[in-house]
Amino acid sequence: MKDQADNIFEQGLPRTQANHVALSPLTFIERSAQIYPDYPAVVYGELRRNWGETWERCRRLASALEARGVRHGDTVATMLPNVPAMFEAHFGVPLAGCVLNTLNIRLDAEAIAFMLEHGEAKAILVDPEFASVIEEAVSRLDDKPLVIDVADASFEGEASSVGVVEYEALLAEGDPDYDYRLPDDEWQAISLNYTSGTTGNPKGVVYHHRGAYLNAISNILEWHMRPHPVYLWTLPMFHCNGWCFPWTIAANTGVNVCLRRVEPAKVMALLHDEKVSHFSGAPIVLNGLVNLPESQRRALKHPVKATTAGAAPPASVIAGVEALGIEVTHVYGLTEVYGPVTVCAWRKAWDELPLEERARLKSRQGVRGHMLETLCVADSETLAPVPKDGETIGEILMRGNNVMKGYLKNPEATQEALSGGWYHTGDLAVWHADGYIEIKDRLKDIIISGGENISTVEVEDVLYAHPAVEEAAVVARPHEKWGETPCAFIKLKAGHDEVSEQAIIDHCRARLAHFKAPKTVIFTDLPKTSTGKVQKFVLRELARQESGC
Repeated sequence: MKDQADNIFEQGLPRTQANHVALSPLTFIERSAQIYPDYPAVVYGELRRNWGETWERCRRLASALEARGVRHGDTVATMLPNVPAMFEAHFGVPLAGCVLNTLNIRLDAEAIAFMLEHGEAKAILVDPEFASVIEEAVSRLDDKPLVIDVADASFEGEASSVGVVEYEALLAEGDPDYDYRLPDDEWQAISLNYTSGTTGNPKGVVYHHRGAYLNAISNILEWHMRPHPVYLWTLPMFHCNGWCFPWTIAANTGVNVCLRRVEPAKVMALLHDEKVSHFSGAPIVLNGLVNLPESQRRALKHPVKATTAGAAPPASVIAGVEALGIEVTHVYGLTEVYGPVTVCAWRKAWDELPLEERARLKSRQGVRGHMLETLCVADSETLAPVPKDGETIGEILMRGNNVMKGYLKNPEATQEALSGGWYHTGDLAVWHADGYIEIKDRLKDIIISGGENISTVEVEDVLYAHPAVEEAAVVARPHEKWGETPCAFIKLKAGHDEVSEQAIIDHCRARLAHFKAPKTVIFTDLPKTSTGKVQKFVLRELARQESGC
C-alpha cells in the first residue's frame, strides 16, 4: 500500500485560499443579500425588512460591538424572545468574530448569572420583558457585561431600561460596510448553548461554524424545502439556536415571520395571513392549533409543513393537524448535536395506513439526516450495535460534523459524552428492522415538557430541601397538552402528614423556573431494589396510570 508521500494526488496539489475556505453559515446571508437584496427577510407585525437591509444591520451590529470593546472570541449573550434583533444577532455577533450565547428566557436570575459568568459574557442584548431578571443576574457578577436594551413597541408591559445603550442607537454607531472576516478555521466557535444537566450546574455546549453550516443545510434537505420559504418562529431561537433555522432561512433566502409569544390564535392567523409555509415546535404548539375554537380557525389554502420534536404527538393531535392542512414531520436531536439530526423519513406506502398505525410510525425518531455521518443503537459500554429486532434496547450513539466541540470548561463531561469516538446521547432506544430507531427511555431521566428539558435530579434536590420531605423521586407523567410534566413521589417525615400537594408545588415554584415545578405530587413509600435504589420504572407506570394514559 502506498503511503501518503507516494500518493500521486498529494503531490503538487496545494491547499490554498482558492480551494479551501472555512465553512461558515455567515456566507448564507451575504449571498442572499447580494443576489436578492429586495426580497423580504423579516416580518414582525407591521415591520418589513428585506435582505439588503438586514445584511446592513447585521454588519452594523458587528461593527458597533467591536467599537464598544467586544473582541474576537468574546461571548455576547441575548435575553430575547423571537424578535428581529434575535435573528440579527445570529449573524451580527459571529461577524465580529464573537460567540453567541442565547439564554433561555424562562430561567431565573441565579441560573442566568451562572451562565453569564461561566461563559464570560462581555455584552448582553435584553428585551424589556426580562429587564428585571437580567438586572438581578448582572448584580451578582463581579465582571459586568455591557447591557444593551432592545426596545419593542409590541411589548405591553412596563418597559424598564437596564442597559447603557439602546439597540437601535448601537446600530447607528456601526459601519454598514464593516469589513468583517470569516473564521480562519471552521472549527472556531460560533455559539454557546446551555443544556440542563442531571447533576450540578448546566453545561455549556460549544458549536462550531462547520456544524452550524452543515445542520442549516440539512434542514433544507430533510424538509424538502423549496427556495424562498416563509418560516414562522414558533420555535424559540434560544433553543439550539432555533435548530439552526436562522442560518437555514438565510441560506434559502426565505422570510422570517417573528413572533414574540406563541399564542394558538395568533399562530393560526399568521399561517393564513403571511402564507407561512413552514414552522417548528414541540407538540404543544400543534395541540394548541387543534384545540382552537371554530371561530378562530382559518382555512389554509396553501401547503404548510411543521416539524415537531420531543414527546411524540398522540394520534388525535396528528389527525387534527392533518385536518387543518398541515403536514407533520417528527424529528429528534439534542442540544449537543445542534438540534434535530434524525428524521422519521416518510414512505409513500404509509399514506394508506389507518391513522393509529400512521401515528405509531410517525412517533419513531427515524433515521439519520443527510449531514449526520453515523447513527446506531448500541451497548453503552462495549459499543456493539444491538440487533435490529425492535426489542433489544441500547443507547443511541452518533458521529459526525454536527456533533458539538464539547462542553465549555468541562473536560471530564466532554470526555464522557464523546468516549469511544461516539457522542453518547443518554437516550435508550430499539432499532427496527427497517433501520428506524425508536426511543424507549432516557438514561438520565430528562423530562421534556412543552419542548423544555427538565432534570429530575434538579427537581428532587429542591424537594429534599423541604423540611417535611424524607424521600423524593421525580418522573415524567404523560400530559395531553405539554407532552410530559414532572410528577413527584414523596415520602413524608413522621409528624408531617398535614403537608399538602399544593404546599410542595409552591415550595418548588419558589425555587425553580415554574415550568420545572411538579404538576402532580403523590405521597407514598418509594419502591426500591434490594440495594436501596428507587425503582423509577415502577413510578413511571404509576404516573402513567395517574394521567389516565
